[in-house]
Amino acid sequence: DEILFKQPESSHLGDCQICCLPHSIDHKKSSLSACCTKWICNGCLVANVIRERKEKLESKCVFCRKKSFLTGKESELLFNKRIEANDPNALRQMGTIYGAQANFAKAMEFLTKAAKLGDAESHYDLGMMYGHRLPFSTAGKDMKKARYHLEEAAIAGHPEARLQLGIVEVESKRMDRAVKHFIIAANLGLDEAIQALKGYYADGAVSKEDFA
Repeated sequence: DEILFKQPESSHLGDCQICCLPHSIDHKKSSLSACCTKWICNGCLVANVIRERKEKLESKCVFCRKKSFLTGKESELLFNKRIEANDPNALRQMGTIYGAQANFAKAMEFLTKAAKLGDAESHYDLGMMYGHRLPFSTAGKDMKKARYHLEEAAIAGHPEARLQLGIVEVESKRMDRAVKHFIIAANLGLDEAIQALKGYYADGAVSKEDFA
């Protein structure tokens, strides 16, 4: 429990590869580069575009400097190279692609590979699938595996995983543990956790002492 309930210094997304500032937990504020599978914040992406236009430069990836406008075949070749290199971002992305195609066996195969390499997002996805908390989950329900993957993601700083663990504890009527998870998620900036704490406080389910 000591490791599980330790407040992470930052979210699982880490820092932008360019400006070294922490990524927002809002996925819309950063993008995954297809060429090198690096997460870059939108601020750095926009700044790079402005610089290139001002200096009339060819558009290139702000991280690996490969040309930005690739053909489908070029993108596929670079992506496959990242897969072969066991890049967790690429493996998770492939798992996501298979999931969108309803090939859930292959999706879980790639997500499991990425999770074994420490990818928190893959741990979260697997936890949700094993816990049958996704409408399309076809994995055999296994709450032990679900909890394991959610806890691994939470320890790595995944706020949504924290929220789900808190919900599991509420369902088990263990409010003391639920509140701890919600507080950690709230400290990471997850609004849903903040709203949950407000609601439980208003209902008298938690007190000021619980936040100490």
